[in-house]
Amino acid sequence: QVQLVESGGGLVQAGDSLRLSCAGSGRTFSTYPIGWFRQAPGKEREFVATIRGSGVAYYADSVKGRFTISRDNAKNTVYVQMNSLKPEDTAVYYCAAAAVFRHTYYLAASYDYWGQGTQVTVSS
Repeated sequence: QVQLVESGGGLVQAGDSLRLSCAGSGRTFSTYPIGWFRQAPGKEREFVATIRGSGVAYYADSVKGRFTISRDNAKNTVYVQMNSLKPEDTAVYYCAAAAVFRHTYYLAASYDYWGQGTQVTVSS
């Protein structure tokens, strides 16, 4: 069982940066692929980025070049650095852990554990 807690959300202006954190529990946290998803009002949850235990990362095209996912296994924490934020990045951001890496990592159904989410609002 893995418990995840997101933090770092807030209200920023377009062009600003934010860093979200996902703190996890468990001695095997470092082996879990961890993904970030987001969900805007009235929209489906969408993939943002994921990082494997090895550090290999994958990104959605909409955030590639602006967002960077990283992990500090000593702290059981995964981060997503979000730069050049746009109003369309406004959403609740969730982190999720997968018991194993799945090649369908961009699907929410590929993850087994979820955090409660943190709100990111980008004003124009």
